[in-house]
Amino acid sequence: MRTVEEWIGKNDDAAIPPRVRLRVFEKYGGICQLSQRKIMAGDAWDLDHIKALWRGGEHRESNLHPVLKQPHRVKSAEEQSEQAKCDRVRKKHLGLWPQSKAKIKSRGFAKTREA
Repeated sequence: MRTVEEWIGKNDDAAIPPRVRLRVFEKYGGICQLSQRKIMAGDAWDLDHIKALWRGGEHRESNLHPVLKQPHRVKSAEEQSEQAKCDRVRKKHLGLWPQSKAKIKSRGFAKTREA
């Protein structure tokens, strides 16, 4: 049974305390969960949300895992592209996406005969 209460952020932007960073790091044995490489002293690393916040994940200790900064940037960029596409599709479905501004092309008017 857990002796320390799980940390839960008050909002999605709440800073993660150093004690929580340490607990998460130790929970995963200091292994980057994206590259499976051991995080060494001096390596830049982050805590990543296992289930992204925009997908309904929570800003809490149990939804975090350690990742090296470079693989995290790649993963975040991919997720951001996916999120943008989901937002576009949803807006189009709801009729909120701007309509095409292309001009309507016609064949022109029929020439009239002069009498």
